[in-house]
Amino acid sequence: MSRNQPLRPQFHFSTHRHWINDPNGLVWLEGEYHLFYQYNPFGDQWGHMSWGHAVSTDLVSWTELEVAIPEDERVSIYSGSVVVDHHNTSGFATGPSPVLVAIYTGCLRRPEGGQAQELAYSLDRGRSWVKYPDNPVLDLGLRDFRDPKVLWHEATRQWVMVVVLPDERKALFYGSPNLRQWHLLSEFDAPLEGQGIWECPDLIELNVEAEGAVWMLKVDVLAGHPSGGSGARIFWGQFDGTRFVAQPSETVQWADLGSDFYAALSFNHLPTHAPHPVWLAWMNCHRYAKFLPTHPWRGSMTLPREMRVRRQQGQLVLCQWPHPALQQLRRHATHHPGICLAPKQEHILETQDLDTFEIRLQLESCVGGECAVILSSGSEFTAIGYDAQRAQVFIDRTHAGFSPAEDRLYAGRRSAPCRVPSASHPLGLQVWVDRSSVEVFVDDGHTVLSEQILPTRKRQALSLRCSNAQATWGPSEIWRLAPAQFA
Repeated sequence: MSRNQPLRPQFHFSTHRHWINDPNGLVWLEGEYHLFYQYNPFGDQWGHMSWGHAVSTDLVSWTELEVAIPEDERVSIYSGSVVVDHHNTSGFATGPSPVLVAIYTGCLRRPEGGQAQELAYSLDRGRSWVKYPDNPVLDLGLRDFRDPKVLWHEATRQWVMVVVLPDERKALFYGSPNLRQWHLLSEFDAPLEGQGIWECPDLIELNVEAEGAVWMLKVDVLAGHPSGGSGARIFWGQFDGTRFVAQPSETVQWADLGSDFYAALSFNHLPTHAPHPVWLAWMNCHRYAKFLPTHPWRGSMTLPREMRVRRQQGQLVLCQWPHPALQQLRRHATHHPGICLAPKQEHILETQDLDTFEIRLQLESCVGGECAVILSSGSEFTAIGYDAQRAQVFIDRTHAGFSPAEDRLYAGRRSAPCRVPSASHPLGLQVWVDRSSVEVFVDDGHTVLSEQILPTRKRQALSLRCSNAQATWGPSEIWRLAPAQFA
């Protein structure tokens, strides 16, 4: 099937056709990365939620498989996770091959709803699935109770589930010896005025440089994000197998400050040689996803990202960067020397092959106003820049092309605080541009902004521009990127 539609992502995952949203069940097993996802097998709008499925050996090229776990007459299949039950604690395995166990929310297909946690298992590396006949395995009799992330906690020798009560903005922690019986361990909440419901939790252990282990609890909120919409809120703390205790923080922290990063999920059971945890997210926003002009697919994922945590000015900071395997997409490279720009001045970097590319820049100084990298398509343009008066980086898609009339917040600028650049310590910008998206990694991934952009015409130029500022840019590198392989 051709993937050459004008807005089709060329190296971000999207399905051949139909609607997708949250990534589900990210897991590695025997050389394969598995990506499951919320999927409508029958159309390009949300509905008939089932689990789609794709596999990859490198997180770059993907093979789309048959629907893994379809809805049935009883429940729709909402978000969840997958684990490798190496020791057959569940009792589902029938031979030497490891069993994959999916833990997901089953939503009753009736007007009043009703959500509970259910299981399915696979004995053939995810190619076919059997739903557990005694589902559900965790039912509180609630309308909204969803999105289990399950992991093995070695210190307490048990499976741990984090799952949310959305309207109460509360995460619940459960333990189990076998994935089938669960007991409540503890609860966690952190009220924030103006915040929307909680969804899609994740619990990840990371190492702080020169300090040791810390745990990150992530929840997605449907309102209250700095972009004006939804996003991923993070808490730092410690988890002892029973309780998550958050560290005090002066500010609310977010995993991504763009508009299009939701329901991020980390891979379970990465191989021992993997240096860092890896996750990816749905590159969209529920507020306007159904209005975007794509066909025959609707929705895509962000780039897979490695994660590290550092301490900066006393606060823990999540750092993210594109998975190194993506560098295999690099083709022709061009190098540009540093340049000084006066107010109202523009410098053209490239005018050809701007469909998909990566650019790395170093901003050494900006005084008086704003300077930016401009992706232009005639009168349409996207600006990625630095505001010296506010000490902020930003991405502005106000004039990027298509903007859904149904959403007044889509067009606009998203900003994030950053340090002031200097000649001795330039501000690094790493920008990945696909046909319909931009992901910006600032200062070695200390800040990330992810946005869809939907140009209505071919991209014509890449340039550096100053408004009312004077700026000095260091040398830059630009790589044209080959399309990833999708089957």
